[in-house]
Amino acid sequence: MTTHPSTSQKLSAELLGTFWLVLGGCGTAVLAGDQVGAPGIAAAFGLTVLTGAYAFGPVSGGHFNPAVTVGLATARRFAWRDAPGYVVAQVVGATLAGALLLAIASGKDGFSASASGFASNGFGDRSPGGYGFWAVVATEVVLTAFFVLVILGASSKRAAAGFSGVAIGLALTLVHLISIPVSNTSVNPARSLGVAWFAGGDALAQVWVFVAAPVIGAAIAGVAHALVLGDEA
Repeated sequence: MTTHPSTSQKLSAELLGTFWLVLGGCGTAVLAGDQVGAPGIAAAFGLTVLTGAYAFGPVSGGHFNPAVTVGLATARRFAWRDAPGYVVAQVVGATLAGALLLAIASGKDGFSASASGFASNGFGDRSPGGYGFWAVVATEVVLTAFFVLVILGASSKRAAAGFSGVAIGLALTLVHLISIPVSNTSVNPARSLGVAWFAGGDALAQVWVFVAAPVIGAAIAGVAHALVLGDEA
């Protein structure tokens, strides 16, 4: 007889998956960014979500991202009543990963989370390429929308079974290749908060953009997917 995961198991899976995403992606940026560059960081984010999807997805659905949770709920593929618990678990997992990453990075003489940026997101003088507020907002909204559309499509009943994790991982890699120079890539409020707490200062002052813009993009994707493909897609 098949048993369904309990709520605590689902939330634990979301916490662990988001922890893995932030540790793998932001950890690569902080600890090995100079060695692997933007393509390597993009690959790291894609690999963490791909591996996390197969490791934890069977338990929780593998959101690892408050924007994804909002997008799935908007598309009527996830219950709104379960969303707050998922979001809290994701933010806690991201924050624990940020704390561990800070402890590791601080083992190098002269390291400063605030001075280095600590893989945080930003616009203006905190954008890697100097992109302004509206360019960053547009990038985060549009790329989150398409990322969530890929998730919704790849996990639909019409999609090839067993391959959703590959499509989602490759999509997140592509999103990072496009937007690392613009915003250092969020598309995930938990990922942004998980490191902004420790970068402090301007990173915390700007982090609201990287909470709001991905959520807006995800909601747009949820509505668009439901309209185009229907509730059961």
